Amino acid sequence: MNSRSYVPDVCDITHLHPARVAELRAALIGADDVNGLAETFKALGDPTRVRILDALSHGELCVCDLAALVRMSESAVSHQLRVLRNLRIVKPRRDGRMVFYALDDRHIITLFRQGLRHVQENSGQRVQRRAR
Repeated sequence: MNSRSYVPDVCDITHLHPARVAELRAALIGADDVNGLAETFKALGDPTRVRILDALSHGELCVCDLAALVRMSESAVSHQLRVLRNLRIVKPRRDGRMVFYALDDRHIITLFRQGLRHVQENSGQRVQRRAR
């Protein structure tokens, strides 16, 4: 332990604010949205899918090109795209016999880029702390 005294993550005195709790409970997102958001973040928690999303953040690509970019088999990439498609993170576009994939909408690109910015900012802070 450091020189600071340990403060447990519990209240010493139970003092509820019923009106505030009721107000916030009404404002919290519903169970379906909680589950959907958790599934989206779970999908984004896989390094292979992050690589695929990184590639697709630059524009639409076919499975062959994606497989070459992420250095995986087409079968493995197709499996990951199926997961992402089911969660509406990517969308397919058929052109004859070819299928091209793109990020589903601007929200996904924003979420991806903000997450990346967060990681890069935090890694920069860790480097700065180590240098001190």
